[in-house]
Amino acid sequence: MNAFWENETIHIAANFSVVILCLVLFLAIFELVTKYKNWEEIEKGNMAVAMATGGKIFGIANIFRYSIDHHDSLLTMIGWGVYGFVLLLIGYFIYEFLTPKFNIDDEIANDNRAVGFISMVISIGLSFVIGASIR
Repeated sequence: MNAFWENETIHIAANFSVVILCLVLFLAIFELVTKYKNWEEIEKGNMAVAMATGGKIFGIANIFRYSIDHHDSLLTMIGWGVYGFVLLLIGYFIYEFLTPKFNIDDEIANDNRAVGFISMVISIGLSFVIGASIR
């Protein structure tokens, strides 16, 4: 049985499957904390939501990329990925807090592409900082 788990193809498939499941779960959590419905807005062509959501997807995947790179155990990889996601979520709340002149969620829901773009870049940028910190 040990040889089964040491097979590189199985290892890749396991990482891929776990990351996809975590991505779906984490996007659902982001959906709960935002005022807009991501997929409904994207279906309507809201580019700001698409950029913000794309940044979140990239950010989560990038954090897991670092986690996979630095950890052999699937459970350890998941643990660091979850921790990185929590930090990314905290970054989202800090972004919202640091912009008291307008509401980030309202602006993104109203297709303010400048705010959507900044949201995307923050998610991507923070994912590199978080990922580089994972050891």
